[in-house]
Amino acid sequence: MAHLIPSKERPIILIAGATGYVGGRLRKSLEEAGRHLRCMARWPESLRPRVGPDTEVIPADCLDRDSLPIALSGVHTAYYLIHSMGSKHDFEDQDRTAARNFGEAARSSGVRQIIYVGGLGDGRGQNLSPHLRSRQEVGNVLRGSGVSVTEFRASIVIGSGSLSFELIRTLVERLPIMICPKWVSTPAQPIAIEDLLGYLVAALDLPVEENRIFEIGGTDQVSYGGIMKEYAKQRGLRRLMISVPVLTPRLSSLWLGLVTPIYARIGRKLIDSLQNPTLVQDPSAISVFGIKARGLEEAIQRALSNEACELAETRWSDAFSSGGSRRNWGGTWFGTRIVDLREISVGVHPADAFRPIRLIGGSAGWYYGNTLWRIRGFLDLLLGGVGIRRGRRDPESIRVGDTLDFWRVDAIEPDKRLRLSAEMKLPGRAWLEFEVKESSQGSVIRQTVVFDPLGLWGLIYWYALYPVHHLIFSRMLRRIAAFAQQT
Repeated sequence: MAHLIPSKERPIILIAGATGYVGGRLRKSLEEAGRHLRCMARWPESLRPRVGPDTEVIPADCLDRDSLPIALSGVHTAYYLIHSMGSKHDFEDQDRTAARNFGEAARSSGVRQIIYVGGLGDGRGQNLSPHLRSRQEVGNVLRGSGVSVTEFRASIVIGSGSLSFELIRTLVERLPIMICPKWVSTPAQPIAIEDLLGYLVAALDLPVEENRIFEIGGTDQVSYGGIMKEYAKQRGLRRLMISVPVLTPRLSSLWLGLVTPIYARIGRKLIDSLQNPTLVQDPSAISVFGIKARGLEEAIQRALSNEACELAETRWSDAFSSGGSRRNWGGTWFGTRIVDLREISVGVHPADAFRPIRLIGGSAGWYYGNTLWRIRGFLDLLLGGVGIRRGRRDPESIRVGDTLDFWRVDAIEPDKRLRLSAEMKLPGRAWLEFEVKESSQGSVIRQTVVFDPLGLWGLIYWYALYPVHHLIFSRMLRRIAAFAQQT
C-alpha cells in the first residue's frame, strides 16, 4: 500500500464533474495516488457509495453560485470537467454561466489552479460547431476569472463509456451496411482514456503562475470512418461503408437517433462537431509531460479488454435498479451488453435460498423447461457446439471452471453468488448469474441474464428469442424460490 501523506499536509484537490466519464476515472486515479480529494456533485447521495473512504463529497451546482464557496473552500487545484451538451435547454448559455460562476467562486476562495478538458479544433480557418465552440469558450471564461488555468484540448476519447466512442461502437455493432455522410471522412486524432488521465494527473505538478493550453492526442491521425473500421476489425465484424455526397447534419442526426436511440437528444449537437477536423497542431505537450501516447489500435484493444475486466467484477444488481422504472423490453444496455435482471423474495435463510442454485444443471436440470434446454443442446450439437452432454462434475459441490451442461462456472461465492458463462454456439457471448442476499423477510434471489451481441445478427437473435428467454428464466427463478422454501 502506498504511503499516504497526512491530510493536513496534502493540498485539497477538487473534482467538479466526478460523476461523469472522465471525472469518475480521474477520481479513482487520484485516490490510488493518495491525494486529498474532494468531489462536488448535484446529487451527492448517488456518488458517496462509489468514492474511497477518505474522499469528501460536497453538494454543489455550478449553476447555483451560492452553493460553490463551501465546495471550493481550502482547495488548491480544481478540475473542471462539466459540460451541458445533454441539456434540453441552451447548452452554450448553461456552459457559459456555469464556467463563470465556478471561476469567480474559485478566485474568491483562493484556488491556485483550474485544470480543464476542452475540445480540439482550429476556429481560425473554419466555422467551429456549437459544441466545440462552447468547449473552447468555457476555457476562455475560466481564464477570465483570474485563476491560473491549464486547458487540455482533445479529440475523441477512446474508452468504454465515452460518448463519441460509444456512438461509433453502436453504429458498427448494429449496422452491417452503413450509409456514410461527409463527416465520416473528417480527420481526428483520438486519445486513449489512460493517456488523457496521465496528462490530467501530471498537470498537478505544473507551475501555476501562468495559463497554458495543451493540444493532446494519440499517435494516429485517422478519420471517423477509420475508427469504425478498426473497431469492426477487432470485434470480428464485416461492415460495408457506402459514402454519400449529401447528408445534412439534421438528416444525419435523425438517422443517428433511429439506430442509437440513447443519443437522440444530443445527436445533432454531436454530428455538428464531427464535421470539424480535430488534429493536434501544437505538439508541445509531448515535451512538457513526456507521456508516450498510444495509437488507435492499442487504444481500442485496451478499451475492450478493460471493459471485460470491469464487467467481470461487476455486481449487476448494483449497476441496475430492480425497479420497474429502469427496466425496458428486452433488457437494459450496459456498454455493448444487454442486461435482463429480475428478483424474488423467499422466506428462508440465504444458505437455503442458495442450495437449489448450487445444484443447478446436470441431472437436477434447470428447474423449468428442461425439454426446451435439451432441444437447445441438440441444436447446439448440430452447429458444432458442446450440447448438454457434459452434465456436471459433482451433483453437490461446485467450483470455478466446472462445466454445467453448456455453461461454465466463472465465479462462485458459497451461499451468495454463482456466475455462469455460456459455451453454446451463439452470435455473441452470454452469462447467467444468481445472487442471494439476506433481507428482513429472509432472502432475495436475484437472477441476471447478460448478452453481448455480435453485430446485427446478435441483436436479431436476442430480440427474436426474448419472449422465450423471458418465459424460461422468469419461471426458472420462481421454481428455484419454490424449491428453496421446501428445504
